[in-house]
Amino acid sequence: MHRSPIRLLQLLFITLVWSSAVFVEQAIARDLNAEYKAPDLDVQVWVDRFEGEGREVFDYRNDIIAAIGLQPGQQVADVGAGTGLFIPLLADKVGASGKVYAVDITPKFIAHIQNRIQERGLTQVETVLNSEHSVGLPENSVDIVFTCDVYHHFAYVQDMLASIRSALRPGGQFIVVDYDKVPGKSPEFILQHVRDTKEVFTREIEAAGFSSKEDITIPGFKETFMRRFVRN
Repeated sequence: MHRSPIRLLQLLFITLVWSSAVFVEQAIARDLNAEYKAPDLDVQVWVDRFEGEGREVFDYRNDIIAAIGLQPGQQVADVGAGTGLFIPLLADKVGASGKVYAVDITPKFIAHIQNRIQERGLTQVETVLNSEHSVGLPENSVDIVFTCDVYHHFAYVQDMLASIRSALRPGGQFIVVDYDKVPGKSPEFILQHVRDTKEVFTREIEAAGFSSKEDITIPGFKETFMRRFVRN
């Protein structure tokens, strides 16, 4: 079939745009999570960083967990669980009849969490080594997905949000705790490290099939926000 030069140029343009988008997405993925993919990753360095006084989400970790509103018997996934800071707290809230999925892309973090839960006898916790495209959980398997300082590390945002929505049961909640990037106000680290504002994050999540239910106020938060979304 003969195609006009204009049509061929259009197809070439679309191909170039798509190829550029894929290249940019791949470059972002490499940059965002390169430290966590390093084969020589030192877990203790990250324990010291994630679980040290002065980090807002560490200092107010109990307030964060209380604000989620977990009930005994519920199933919750901590996506981007890291060194497992929140895992014992989540396990305590859902109790022995509940379930906690500790989800992370870093094998050494997963191994560290496994040791942690074995030492504490947290039989309701299961570790999941996921990918940057998926949370690695079955459909309709959890009541709540929780992320803390992780959403801005989603390199493939649409894929991850689709996977989170699939893992949640109808009416399930997606709790996002992340840096509150405010141009002209936030510290340089946040301005450089976090790709966008909570308003942009909210629009992305809503477009993926969620409703924004509420902003959760944690007294003491200066550089962090907490927002509750519900699966439509």
